[in-house]
Amino acid sequence: MTVLAARGSAGTRRWWALAALALGLLAVGLDATVLSVALPTLAGSLHASASDLQWFISAYTLGLAVGLLPGGLLGDRYGRKKIMLGALAMFGLGSLACAYAPSAGWFIASRAVLGLSAGFMVPLSLSVLTVMFTDEERPKAVGIWAAANFLALPAGPILGGWLLSNYWWGLVFLMNLPVVVVGLIAVAALLPESRAEERPVLDPVGIVASCAGLAVLVYGFIAAGQDGWTAPAALAAMAGGALVLAGFVGWELRLGRQPGGQPLVDMGLFRSARFTWGTILSGFGIFAMFGLLFAAPQFFQAIVGVNAMGSGIRLLPMMAGLAVGAGLADQMARRIGAKITAALGFAVLAASLAAGATMSVTSSGTFIAGWTAVSGLGFGLALATAASAAVAELPKERAGVGSAVFQSVQKIGAPLSAAILGSVLSAGYLSQLHLAGLPMAAARAVRSDVFAGIAVATKLGSPQLLASVRAAFVHGIGAMLWVSAGLAVAGVVLALLFLPWRATAAKEPAGVGRLPDAGESAHDRAA
Repeated sequence: MTVLAARGSAGTRRWWALAALALGLLAVGLDATVLSVALPTLAGSLHASASDLQWFISAYTLGLAVGLLPGGLLGDRYGRKKIMLGALAMFGLGSLACAYAPSAGWFIASRAVLGLSAGFMVPLSLSVLTVMFTDEERPKAVGIWAAANFLALPAGPILGGWLLSNYWWGLVFLMNLPVVVVGLIAVAALLPESRAEERPVLDPVGIVASCAGLAVLVYGFIAAGQDGWTAPAALAAMAGGALVLAGFVGWELRLGRQPGGQPLVDMGLFRSARFTWGTILSGFGIFAMFGLLFAAPQFFQAIVGVNAMGSGIRLLPMMAGLAVGAGLADQMARRIGAKITAALGFAVLAASLAAGATMSVTSSGTFIAGWTAVSGLGFGLALATAASAAVAELPKERAGVGSAVFQSVQKIGAPLSAAILGSVLSAGYLSQLHLAGLPMAAARAVRSDVFAGIAVATKLGSPQLLASVRAAFVHGIGAMLWVSAGLAVAGVVLALLFLPWRATAAKEPAGVGRLPDAGESAHDRAA
């Protein structure tokens, strides 16, 4: 009875520890989207230019890309709990620096610090799941992790919109602090320490090459989204980043062949079909779904006519669907296999995105809530299953870096998706505008974006121009959603062709594949 009670207590502790990790992810998720509603206010308060506003968002993405692989390595070497606590503290300090930034330059630097700390936290949270839960528990744990990653997305605009409507703009960032404090306490009290049994040596060449390559590549995607795909700076950055990353892969392969060599990334991870295709499919899912996350708030504000908080509220059906899908993924994978579950998730996502592509200016709120909820359901099924497959076979000694590789693919997908799908949306919007007879300055403003177009039409008192702008924007969203649906169809095909049937390998003996819980004795584990 004592042994069973201790085991039950230890099992409960693991799930409470997962809740602590979810709090950290909540802070990261809030900061990823809250800035979208604060930009107009920041422009006036910090005297920011249009370029500054772009970098307010991009600095976070670049910092995130730089922090992923080093964060995983440091967790494997020095202890994942220690690095997680340090990253949470750094995130809190970055939030303070953002709230009290005296200038645009200071704010951009503070956003980079936030991104760097988030780059440490996200892969570490996933690597801890790899060593803390058994094969049987891991799919459910990963589903909770996936839901926590994305359920925070609509909370940012909702809370941020409410704060901006009633209080000082700095509270948009100070609201991270209570989450950080609770997260620090919970992680310190509940999370067991874990590290590689043989501490990996530092690979300075690999660290510098991976950070530089990811940073330059992501910068190229950001520049392409801002300046177009033919912009010389964007093309040079994308080509340079790809070359540096190719050199990084060559260096890691060479180091791995040397006696006693310990590369930053064990390329042997990619010999596992579960890790390789789970990672690739997660990237496809992020890419396809980001189009919806990118376009939906703009649709709600420009076409439906709600404010930032209202657009966040209208994302709730999608997030509810995502939570349901992530929760069902474990049970479905057990019954019908990971291959079919992931393929089904992508199929549901493709069908719902295709339905969304048929929207018009007069589409009902019920129709929009329905197809976005089904999109979330498909995304939750696909992402949770793919993520579980990717981390299932990560060795404990390389769980941090393996999780960082998985996250790197996902995080690159977001700016790449914004650049490509944003270009599709823009091209679709421009192709349907009717601007004959409009003064040159007004036409240029209308072409810049839908909100400027609506402002010009309202100022001129032209219902015809307003209808043209709104219809053109909805057409652009439809074109973008068709591309996203095509990517989801590709996910169906790849899952059916390459993803193994099971998300995990053969069942391992009891007690293997995870670290003992704090307070769990050797006698309990033997029993």
